[in-house]
Amino acid sequence: MCARSTFRAVERRPQVKLVHAEFPSEGLIFRVLVVFQNDRVSQAAARRDGSRHGPVTCLGTARTLPTGAWATVSPSAPAVADPLKQTTPREPEPTGADPPPRSLVLLTPKGPVCCPLPDRGRVTLGRADAADITVDDDEVSRLHVAIDLGPMVTVTDLGSRNGTRVDGCALSPHAPFPLAPGRAFEFGGTFGVMQARRAPRPPDGVESVRDGAPPAAGMRASVVIADPAMKSLHAMVERVARGEINVLLLGETGVGKEVFAERVHQRSPRAGGPLVRLNCAAIAESLLESELFGHEKGAFTGAAAARPGLLETAQRGTLFLDEIGELPAGTQVKLLRVLEERRVTPVGGRASRPIDVRVVSATHRDLEADVRDGRFRMDLWFRLNGISLVIPPLRERHGEVPALAELFLAEAAARSRISPAPALSAQALALLIAWRWPGNLRELRNVMERAALLSTDGVILPEHLPDVMRAPASVPPPRGAAPSVPPAAPREPSLRGELEAQERLRIVDALASCAGNQTRAAAALGMPRRTLVFKLARYGIARPRGDDQKA
Repeated sequence: MCARSTFRAVERRPQVKLVHAEFPSEGLIFRVLVVFQNDRVSQAAARRDGSRHGPVTCLGTARTLPTGAWATVSPSAPAVADPLKQTTPREPEPTGADPPPRSLVLLTPKGPVCCPLPDRGRVTLGRADAADITVDDDEVSRLHVAIDLGPMVTVTDLGSRNGTRVDGCALSPHAPFPLAPGRAFEFGGTFGVMQARRAPRPPDGVESVRDGAPPAAGMRASVVIADPAMKSLHAMVERVARGEINVLLLGETGVGKEVFAERVHQRSPRAGGPLVRLNCAAIAESLLESELFGHEKGAFTGAAAARPGLLETAQRGTLFLDEIGELPAGTQVKLLRVLEERRVTPVGGRASRPIDVRVVSATHRDLEADVRDGRFRMDLWFRLNGISLVIPPLRERHGEVPALAELFLAEAAARSRISPAPALSAQALALLIAWRWPGNLRELRNVMERAALLSTDGVILPEHLPDVMRAPASVPPPRGAAPSVPPAAPREPSLRGELEAQERLRIVDALASCAGNQTRAAAALGMPRRTLVFKLARYGIARPRGDDQKA
């Protein structure tokens, strides 16, 4: 078992203090910012199990830490020069026993894989069979990257087509780059993480991703970019992130505004600093100002010690204010003054301190309407709305539903220790694509979590989805089916009806000309195979069997 240490107040000055733990809204991976007494800042990878406030495994030691909390390492914890190099064995090892070999965790588009590594030598990764580790990823070159193992581990791009990146920075071809344990590198659509020690179980690699030092927060796997509007939005995010302008994210609840806030931070010059989150609707008004601006000792009942606010915690980084439309009027005035003067005064304090923070805010409300109605200050809106990015709801980007569903299904299976992850049937996929998703990504994630638990034979069927999604109105009836109630009067077919009828005929003809092979028929029609499967269900066309299974 891992050694455990707890955070507690200490009188002795600790060597290391843990300033901020960045919890993503989904997944097990997050980033920890470590500040040493000499003010040197280091970032480390960590993981969590269970709820947002559950046990956190960080730097080889199990600890519990709520989001954004300040904490100090107890003197009983080992003092190290660099927490990234700290390791704690899981079980006592016999004297003289060889340490477990290194391993490499690969998070590929097909799922996680754990590969043992030799103590020394070069290991190549690529799509070709000639590579030491073959990676099933179309974006990976035949011989893409090499890892050189020895006293120091380095990663080298082998002149690949799509390049290799560490912490978002592209590596120069054929130039070795040091790779510390727990540091992630990206090649193609795959992420790799070196582990100093390999967990002895389980063999499928899923637990290895949890138990080893995982990659940093840039590895957010829940970003799927397939819809043209989303591609344009992500391109805009890349341009906006390079500046210092404040960003306002607009969109319905559950569309992934937090993911975009992370993206802005990661692609900005402030990526080396902290990303601090605050949900303005989740904290009582009486505590909100203390959280934002900090407080001095004795400022109010229970303020036993001075505490810096999140604006100071985010120094030289990014402050993400979610649900900014719920900010109380009094706090709006004080936040506006801080943004204008770039100085913050703690509650109960007299002296102000300078801050260097970029603010990214988000809301599902119509802030312009709130400004007109007097519920939100116009001058604060101008300060926050340096540039606004509108995130479309999931119902406007149905093309991303299949990939997102498979991603969430794999994540749910990993959390529930279901191996292998269930596969989506064509009928279930058709229902998912047809649904309007009022809860957006959050609803899709919950549906996939439910389906993963209910599936018993490794396939997600319509009966594993919520009843409301299987109602007759959720999927359009097949064309040509007799209506349950005759129309009151004959009507001319609409333009849309004519186009759909023509599309149905073309699909039938394509399947006939391709001998029922759905893959070739989809290619002939110029559409993805998933789209063809959906249209077969939509138009009531029986799916051919046989050839596709052999292909």
